[in-house]
Amino acid sequence: MRRPLALAGAAALAAAAGATARRVAGFRPARGTVDPVDLTGLDADAAAARLADLIRIPTVSYRDRSQIDQAAFAEYRARLAELYPATHAALEREQLGDGALLYRWRGSTDEPPLVLMAHYDVVPVEGQDWSRDPFSGLIEDGVVHGRGAIDDKGSMVAILEAVEALVTEGFTPRRDVYLSFGNDEEVTGVGAQLAVAAFTERGIRPWAVVDEGGAVVTGMFPGVPGQIAVVGLAEKGSLNVELVTTDPGGHAASPVPGGAPARLAKAILAVDAQPFPARLNDVVLGMVDAAGRHAPGPLRAVFANARALGPVLAAVLSRAGREANALVRTTVAVTRLEGSKASNVLATTATAHLNIRIALGETVDSTVARLRRVIADESVELRVLTGNDPSPVSRTDNEAYALVAAAAQAAYPDAVVAPYLMVQASDSRHFSQICDSVYRFMPFDVTREELAALHAADERITVAALHRGAGFMRHLIRSV
Repeated sequence: MRRPLALAGAAALAAAAGATARRVAGFRPARGTVDPVDLTGLDADAAAARLADLIRIPTVSYRDRSQIDQAAFAEYRARLAELYPATHAALEREQLGDGALLYRWRGSTDEPPLVLMAHYDVVPVEGQDWSRDPFSGLIEDGVVHGRGAIDDKGSMVAILEAVEALVTEGFTPRRDVYLSFGNDEEVTGVGAQLAVAAFTERGIRPWAVVDEGGAVVTGMFPGVPGQIAVVGLAEKGSLNVELVTTDPGGHAASPVPGGAPARLAKAILAVDAQPFPARLNDVVLGMVDAAGRHAPGPLRAVFANARALGPVLAAVLSRAGREANALVRTTVAVTRLEGSKASNVLATTATAHLNIRIALGETVDSTVARLRRVIADESVELRVLTGNDPSPVSRTDNEAYALVAAAAQAAYPDAVVAPYLMVQASDSRHFSQICDSVYRFMPFDVTREELAALHAADERITVAALHRGAGFMRHLIRSV
């Protein structure tokens, strides 16, 4: 079990709050300011059954496209139309590329549209120890089990349940509502980019975009009991790098000191020993500020003295666990190592793959430059495979954020709504090119164990969380 932050650490964490309102412009946390969401007309069991149906279709993404079962993806798209007939009768649907879907629900005005996003591809299950068939869609004891239950078929079902109910009752949104469903998010594909290109070509700039990201969690913030609904305002950049060393090779019986694997190992150890510096960013400060307002009295008082203890907060977070550390610095993970293909042959090439998540305030170029300085060995080649800078930080001083936060508050009346930094990548980063109000929020209350099952064995979602998530989506559509 991970040890929670000590009280002193929590106090230092709190102390960074005061400057936040100025850094995350206009952010105003809310709690208990709206009426609870109305779940009337949303059938929880039917929604769970439809999600289970879609989980049973194994839409697994692989970087090697020859491994992808295109028939499963086609079956999924056809099944959506069967499960949600009213939606497919009322909304215009087009396919972009080889499987991304874009729906348009025409509103009563020409105001800029709301875009609701999800993706229907899932990660592989090979090598994972599942307690149930990952594609069974089993519903047991109020829980839907299977790959994609949360990431991200659950979000798609929550959106479609809301739209189907609204269409059935004859509702017309005030502004256009677009549904953008990606087919290759898990392999950083092109589906969302095609959607953005379509919007750009048509001269459409969304009013707001909502995609997967933060969720409703409990016990996330020290000293703050109860639920926190964290709404992602930005996401870290992503960089994939190979470190490569070479040698003439030869028989393993006659090795030479400082061979390719040894030089590669030295480079890896240098990177590991000199992590990127921990620094605060405005989004994390916003989260601290919002959550800290609901801490017990003594801690809440400490939150008023933010500016001076900012460096202390960064240091505390960097030691508070994997997730907290990732919020305040660029992280480097060595994910693959390759050397000789034979046990008695010296490696002519040794390779390490680094997966890097770039902190706000840094770039691909600055990250690569620092890696070169840390490694300090010209015989180690650094190859950049893919990379993108961190996303812009979305606005919190506008109506769009206020309504997203209000919908979260309506769905979870006891929760604190707070901004959040996504340390993973999502399709919504592409929409930041054409919209300054991109919010990353899965409207589900989930436990730490359920979050840990994303991309791992035994992924699942409760029927109650799915039901409330559909309520969030319907409330949001009605309010915009």
